[in-house]
Amino acid sequence: MSTSTTPPGDATVPVGTAAIGRPGASGGLDRRTLTVPSLVFLIIAASAPLTVLAGGVTSTYAVTGLLGVPLAYVLLGALLALFAVGYGAMSARITNAGAFYAYVADGLGARQGIGASWLALISYNAMQIGLYGIFGFALSSFLEARLGLAVPWWAAALAGLALVGVLGVSRVDLSAKVIAVLVALEFLVVIVVDVLSLAVAPEGISTQPLMPSEFFTHGIGAVLAFGIAAFMGFESGAIYSEEVKDPARSVPRATYTAVAIISVFYAVSAWALAVGVGPGRIVAASRENGPDLVFVFLAQHGGTLLTDIAQVLFVTSLLAALIAFHNAVARYFFSLGRESVLPRWLGAVGRRNHAPVAGSLTQSGLAVLLVTGFAVAGRNSELGPLFPVLTLFTWLTNAGAFGLIFLLAVTSAAVIGHFRRDPGGHSAWVRWIAPAVSAAGLGAVFVLILVNFDVLIGAEGPSPLAVVMPAIILATGVVGLVWGEHLRRRRPHVFARIGTGGNVEDVAAAASSVAGAGDVRR
Repeated sequence: MSTSTTPPGDATVPVGTAAIGRPGASGGLDRRTLTVPSLVFLIIAASAPLTVLAGGVTSTYAVTGLLGVPLAYVLLGALLALFAVGYGAMSARITNAGAFYAYVADGLGARQGIGASWLALISYNAMQIGLYGIFGFALSSFLEARLGLAVPWWAAALAGLALVGVLGVSRVDLSAKVIAVLVALEFLVVIVVDVLSLAVAPEGISTQPLMPSEFFTHGIGAVLAFGIAAFMGFESGAIYSEEVKDPARSVPRATYTAVAIISVFYAVSAWALAVGVGPGRIVAASRENGPDLVFVFLAQHGGTLLTDIAQVLFVTSLLAALIAFHNAVARYFFSLGRESVLPRWLGAVGRRNHAPVAGSLTQSGLAVLLVTGFAVAGRNSELGPLFPVLTLFTWLTNAGAFGLIFLLAVTSAAVIGHFRRDPGGHSAWVRWIAPAVSAAGLGAVFVLILVNFDVLIGAEGPSPLAVVMPAIILATGVVGLVWGEHLRRRRPHVFARIGTGGNVEDVAAAASSVAGAGDVRR
């Protein structure tokens, strides 16, 4: 089999059963490429630190009117650390670019794994493509304000899409190096904002935003719903498990490290910003300035040059997140194509760089279609320049976060299922206590997001979108379950390899599991 989706200077190879999923196989991803630090940067890039401070933190203050935002990051970090206990232990046993797909298939059944894979695909695609809305707006605004260039948001978005697409068909370590530089610069800017905030402190170094009474009150649900979006992408370490140098150790270490850094850094930064603006003014200032609050603050206390640098890095922060989510989607397409759950050509990789070329180009194509569609729809919109932010970005990223939270809860249940069958010497804490608590906690956050979805998408009062968007996400998972049943009945040879990574040995071992009424891979 061959493919016509070949990037310049690189050929693609077919994905034969005998070639996939084994170290050194020409048809697999690039093996032993990523280190733990590289993986940590890829994970953190998806959450975009500067974007979270400028957009997420200020939006949470503005919408909820609560000061206890920093504690939300601490609580959510603890919850996701519990999730990482079982998730990390399972990642040491199962090496698959499909991550959620493979884990759910192993712990809950093959059909459920396919449902999870479809849900993951639409959720990650929604997160990635939605980011082009705010990226295009931010880049277009900066070019007009600083260089006098009137560039439409969609043109700026498509320029970013082209760069992301080129990196997507290149070696993964190239993306990791680009991301490492961008994330390091992001952290530097946020640290500068934190230091300036604590130095200015118009109301003194106040601990009021850290008081439990400012968090455990009416509106806590909306705070948690907003806050969880800042962590999306933390689970992506397992997606690169086939490309890290020591998957059994690297993925758990990178996941724990990323969760700890994200949680502490966001909590400190949210507190510092409140101190810098003043706890008594942070809510009003956030409502007045929105995401521009950080840049207004820097202009007042750091000067024009620092503000310009921060705005450039805000754009590159979004670019890093786009690259990270693009890589995740490309690997899901690769994993599902490799196992023939989706068309097999999606499993094609570059002959020399082993990048998931077909999956990358497919994701880029979907992004082009949706960005173009929103560009046409917004030509005469009354929302004006904010159209891509209030529609493409807000709708899709919140829908994507909604789907990913549901997947996290389901994966926690899958961890319990896996270790019930094969404890492997792990303690009860790893096998079921931590996963059970994380499943319950993540399920609660999922419900909170659903209840507050109209608030998250900026709707004034009840909105049909608050029902339609979550329904589309969940319906995709249901369609995946139906497709899984179709494969079980009509293509048992494909069903037998669900979640195995296409390894010949695993397929042979699994083949007997689909025979007769005693099918254990239900």
